[in-house]
Amino acid sequence: MIVAVGIDMIELERVRAVLARHPNRFLGRHFHPRELADLEGRLDPVPGLAARFAAKEAFQKCWPETHGWRDVWVVKEGPRPSLAFAPALTAAMREQRLSAHLSLSHTREHAAAVVVLERASAQERG
Repeated sequence: MIVAVGIDMIELERVRAVLARHPNRFLGRHFHPRELADLEGRLDPVPGLAARFAAKEAFQKCWPETHGWRDVWVVKEGPRPSLAFAPALTAAMREQRLSAHLSLSHTREHAAAVVVLERASAQERG
């Protein structure tokens, strides 16, 4: 059963601007080291950074409590992105029988993310 849906969109130019002004602070405060490693070597990492930033915002719109920027991060194992969580969020998700589904997209000007939180039914739990 779908519990919540969150969506966020951000302008790439906004990310470029903050990255130009405060690169170390912005990256260190908002992105998990794994996200930064996944984007390493790209000619233009801004679309990937923006999409990941939007994913964090989209998840926060689904989640009832605030959390840190680096408590949620995007991982790509294969073609589909997914969300990973810090231990406290992982435990809360498990306790509530929730799973998160993620979709990312970007154009030349914007990046967007949609997060769907789904609760497993009692039958699915086994």
